[in-house]
Amino acid sequence: METHLTALPNMPPVDKRGESPFFHYRLGAPGIEQRGPGFREFATTAGAAAKTEPPAFGVWRLQRAKLRRVTVWFAALAVCLDGSCALAAPVEDSIAQRAQACVGCHGKEGRAAADGYYPRIAGKPAGYLYNQLLNFRDGRRPYALMTTLLQPLTDDYLHEIASHFSSLELPYPPPQPVGSGHPASLAHGKALVTQGDAARHIPACTQCHGKALTGVAPAIPGLLGLPPDYLNAQLGAWQTGGRHAQAPDCMAQVAKLLSPDDVSALTQWLSTQPLPDSTQPAASLPSALPIRCG
Repeated sequence: METHLTALPNMPPVDKRGESPFFHYRLGAPGIEQRGPGFREFATTAGAAAKTEPPAFGVWRLQRAKLRRVTVWFAALAVCLDGSCALAAPVEDSIAQRAQACVGCHGKEGRAAADGYYPRIAGKPAGYLYNQLLNFRDGRRPYALMTTLLQPLTDDYLHEIASHFSSLELPYPPPQPVGSGHPASLAHGKALVTQGDAARHIPACTQCHGKALTGVAPAIPGLLGLPPDYLNAQLGAWQTGGRHAQAPDCMAQVAKLLSPDDVSALTQWLSTQPLPDSTQPAASLPSALPIRCG
């Protein structure tokens, strides 16, 4: 069976073997195989319904592709015969180019989106970003858009994505004005973040996320520079079982000890705090974690 392959817009051209830096296709009996760098293997047998689609880069309907290819070839030939056809510009083959799929939601260079929900991923510890990519892909952190995007990707490719965004050192936006929260609520939030509540077995946020709250390498994230809506949503997801981490899930344990007033207070206080001169995660914690974490 002969197969004609065409690269999607803004994608590197497919070579004679049907390969690109993203994927390649081979058609043949008894089924269809899709595989390539960064992708886990997917296959359908001759008796299975043809539902193969290249993940995250568009939808190819292979059963009707032959007729469409013929139509497109003739249409392209008609255009090119009058001299108006131009070759597509080459596309850079780099992780920064491939990560453009991420910045549509997470903002330019992963700085966070303007809608106040999608979080900043630039500069986060690589281990934390990798763990979250795994959690999305493997169902511990359900969110259909992320799960669909990541399901085909290998562990090594997720490592590459996490390392790319972790390496970016970019300015943070200014914090929210201090007047955006009630003084008593802000004071309560500060106490929870910096001291915890021993009577209720709630550790201070700083005991895990670092004294500067910029995170701890390799896998504990910072808490500053994040929208309060995002922080509220994540704590709520841990409280209701909508978000999970590797067992023992220490964040779920802590979140379930917080009242709605606690959550509102600490997220409002965190969102008003300026970032230190160095926003890099700390190399280590001065003492052991106060609670076991997976």
